[in-house]
Amino acid sequence: MSTIHVDVVSAEESIFSGEARFVALPGEVGELGIYPRHTPLISRIKAGSVRIELADGREEFIFVAGGILEVQPNRVTVLSDTAVRGKDLDEEKANEARRAAEDALKNAKSEIELAKAKSELAVMAAQLAALRKYRSKKWSD
Repeated sequence: MSTIHVDVVSAEESIFSGEARFVALPGEVGELGIYPRHTPLISRIKAGSVRIELADGREEFIFVAGGILEVQPNRVTVLSDTAVRGKDLDEEKANEARRAAEDALKNAKSEIELAKAKSELAVMAAQLAALRKYRSKKWSD
């Protein structure tokens, strides 16, 4: 079976590097599915779940807070400021951050503060949704 090399990189570290049969992730205008020999493309991605079907059939799950996707026929690269393995997602921390973003939204005194708070709130909502999805699917580690 044909595979494609996948790299998921955050600002701090390489989160995943390996061979996959398929990659699904949240494109800016909808869900993207990438198979080996995919047409080259560069796209922005939004906050959400990256699902990687490994060569052996297991699945890897990673939350990204948006970023850039580059696809070449034999390689997928996901660059994100923040990327967290599904098994490392912390619901309590995400809920705290969501509450802080809600407070910041209520107390915003400028358009910039308002935009930043809205962005943070959207990322935290996506992270909580990704966590629920990860738990419901019982993704492999």
